[in-house]
Amino acid sequence: MNFKKTLKFVSIVIFIFLIGGIGSVFFQYYIFPKINSSVLFSKYGLFKRISENVTIVNKTEEVVVKEESSVNKIAAQASAAVVGISSFSEKNKVSGNYPSGIKNGNGIIVTSDGLIATYRKAIVENDSQYEVRLFNGSTFEAKLVGIDEFTNLAFLKVDASNLSAISFSNSNDLTPGRKLIAIGSSSEDYQNRYAGGILSNINKTFNISGKTLSSSEKLEGVFETDFLSQKEYIGGPVIDYNGELVGIIGSVTIDNQENFFQIPSNVVRNTMDIAVKNEFELRPYLGIYYLPITKTYAKINNLPRDKGALIYSPSGKQGLAIISGSPAEKAGLKINDIITYVNEKEINLENPLSDILSQSKKGSEAEFTVIREKQELKIKVTL
Repeated sequence: MNFKKTLKFVSIVIFIFLIGGIGSVFFQYYIFPKINSSVLFSKYGLFKRISENVTIVNKTEEVVVKEESSVNKIAAQASAAVVGISSFSEKNKVSGNYPSGIKNGNGIIVTSDGLIATYRKAIVENDSQYEVRLFNGSTFEAKLVGIDEFTNLAFLKVDASNLSAISFSNSNDLTPGRKLIAIGSSSEDYQNRYAGGILSNINKTFNISGKTLSSSEKLEGVFETDFLSQKEYIGGPVIDYNGELVGIIGSVTIDNQENFFQIPSNVVRNTMDIAVKNEFELRPYLGIYYLPITKTYAKINNLPRDKGALIYSPSGKQGLAIISGSPAEKAGLKINDIITYVNEKEINLENPLSDILSQSKKGSEAEFTVIREKQELKIKVTL
């Protein structure tokens, strides 16, 4: 009986101390600071001293993220698909030795069975032989599959299998500000070179014809980046931080100045499908030079529409806006015509004329909706 009474007494004491401790903590950390902050009780020293005894400890941990290591890791996923390309003419081959007059460039493996994409400036196009160097130092002879006149992309093929092919991003989802990495092949030591930057602009009106006007036979709409130097990366890939292809670096010379850009990955993928089928010769042909209409241009020049393609020449001469003997001339298109639709597909900055035409094939018939002197016309054109 005495033991039970003692145990009961001890239990009650522990319970009282437990409840008292919890209550003390609650009042000290939550109730007294609030009481002390009130006008009524702040003048009493007791509450002030109690509040001053409250100690708040903040624990700060410093976490160091080495971004350069992350970049190397991300780039490594795509580096195995980057190749160096040496192109040279047979007539420049030195007897028994490596050829003279060699041109070195970059490329990217786009299929595991050896299809390689590059930009035409990265290779010698005519009467040439090609050697491809993989990142591990192995080399292959390559054959030129073809050059796409619409995108200026060139495709080579090596006799190999189970190669590391690049993964493609959806370039339609990209917006300016995205961090990017450019990868190129270093011909001296079989190592890759890298550059970091951001997607600075999506230039929807840039045409890769190399002229001040847009050509109906050349890609319109490219990516622009802030990479300090891109000359050594022409033909090579630009990837995002997922290690996926964003675009292939190319360039055109306009007014004696070299302009660098990236051909978007979706365009590369579509052109790759044409290369696999070897259907470059089926690209359509219209034969006009035009201005992509923007809202600003339409307002300044009092145009009836703020979108479309204006057949144009600075000289105002028909023969400089429409190529002689072209399908456009045969169909009766004229300078200052505004092409608004092709096969009921609206022409705007998101869907430029050259891109809509590229979805057709040579010899196919297309219906053009044209505004001529404020009248709408329907014109059939055999591309």
